[in-house]
Amino acid sequence: MSKQAGKKAGRTNEKAARDTQEDVRVIKKYPNRRLYDTATSRYITLSQVREIIRQGGPFKVVDTNTDEDITRHILVQIITEQENSEDTVFTTDMLVKMIRFYDGSTRNMFSDFMDRNLQIFSEQHKAWQDQMGQIMGAHPMSVFTNMTRKNLDFWREMQDNFFSSELTGKPAKDSDDSAER
Repeated sequence: MSKQAGKKAGRTNEKAARDTQEDVRVIKKYPNRRLYDTATSRYITLSQVREIIRQGGPFKVVDTNTDEDITRHILVQIITEQENSEDTVFTTDMLVKMIRFYDGSTRNMFSDFMDRNLQIFSEQHKAWQDQMGQIMGAHPMSVFTNMTRKNLDFWREMQDNFFSSELTGKPAKDSDDSAER
């Protein structure tokens, strides 16, 4: 390939990279360890970065000194912070096993396995959320209200039957009446 063609290909790749980067939310990390969200023009915390992640959409974190993409570093920091709270995901045993995979020859296999399984889990979680949304419809509280009402009716009927049978020695209602409900 000629130098001219190489330069043109390089410019094309740079332009494509710039076009996709325009959609990416950029967070800058300054030497004082503060994070600056360029989309909102304000400083943010790791908790706020975690919320950005939950909302979805691409983002990256850039070190202002080196212009290096440090997104992975920040993600590990967020996981570490989360795992140091009471609301953890990983057991100690799981973490030990993960660390052991870093040194093994199956490292790439483990990474691929985790990636595929997280993708499948995400798809199943979304499908579950969609199904729950359809079940509950526009008024999710009405579903819980109806369930509670049915449980209370069942409880009252059970109490009535119990106390009636204790007093008379006979069930208060036929079992067929109960089955119809």
